[in-house]
Amino acid sequence: MGDALRAALRAGHDVLRRGGPSVDAVTAAVCALEDCGQFDAGKGAYRNADGGFDLDAAIMDGRTGAAGAAAHVHRLKNTIRLARAVMERTPHVLLVAEGAERFAREAGLEFVDDDYFAPSAHHDPAQGHGANARPSGTVGAVALDAAGNVAAATSTGGTHVRLAGRVGDTPIIGAGTYADNAVGALSCTGEGEFFLRAVLAHDIAARVEHGGKSLAEAAEAAAREKLTARGGFGGIIGVDRHGRPVMVFNTPTMARGTISGADGDGCVALFAGGM
Repeated sequence: MGDALRAALRAGHDVLRRGGPSVDAVTAAVCALEDCGQFDAGKGAYRNADGGFDLDAAIMDGRTGAAGAAAHVHRLKNTIRLARAVMERTPHVLLVAEGAERFAREAGLEFVDDDYFAPSAHHDPAQGHGANARPSGTVGAVALDAAGNVAAATSTGGTHVRLAGRVGDTPIIGAGTYADNAVGALSCTGEGEFFLRAVLAHDIAARVEHGGKSLAEAAEAAAREKLTARGGFGGIIGVDRHGRPVMVFNTPTMARGTISGADGDGCVALFAGGM
C-alpha cells in the first residue's frame, strides 16, 4: 500500500515539477491509485450486492469552478478520466449509467472485462473479512500548482455492502469533492451517506470563505459536528491556497501521503500522528 501511495504521489508531482496544472496532477495521481488494485477504486473496486461493479468519480478545477463527474459506470478502467472528459467536453457536470458509458466510448476511453478487477476477501462473502483482505477506501488527490491553482479528484468503487445502483458522495460536487482557489481543494472518503447529507466538502469551504477559519480548522470542526457527532466515519484530505496540507479522519487508519518541493519531498502514513 505504501508503495502504491508513493507511486501516485510521484505521478502527480511529476506533472507539477514540469510546470503542469493541478488538474493534470490530480488526474495522474488518481489514475495511479485506480490502477494499483489496492484500494476501492478502479481495479480494486468492490462488487455490489448483485456481484457487479458501480464506479463513480469526480474532478473539480479551483481556478474556474469547472467540474465533471460520472456515476454508476461498470467496466471503465479509469473513471476519473471520464469525469475529466465530462468537465472538459460537455456543458454538463454529471453523467450516469448507460449515457455516461456511451459518452466514454465516444471519447475513446478504455473499457475492461470483469476479470480485470482485483479479487479480494471483501468481494466474496464466503471468504469473510479475514487477515488477507486488502486495504480499502475511496481514493482522492488534491494539488496546488505553481500558478496558485488548486484541484481535487476522487474515485470510488462504492461501499462493500450496498444495493446495486447506490451512489455515494464521491461524484457529487460539494459532498465528496470540491475545489476553489479562494479556499483550497478537498477530497473525502468514508461513509458516503453522511458526507452527502452534510454536503461536507462544501460545508468546509464555506467555513473558510464566510467564517474566517483556516482550512484545517474548518475540516476539523465540520468532521466533528457533521460526521462524528452523527455517527459517521471517514476522512478528508485537503490543500489550502498556501499549499498547506489538511488530513482529518475519525477512523483507526487512513492511508495518506504528501509530496512537495522541486525534489519531491514526500511521505506516507496510515495511523494517526504518522506524518
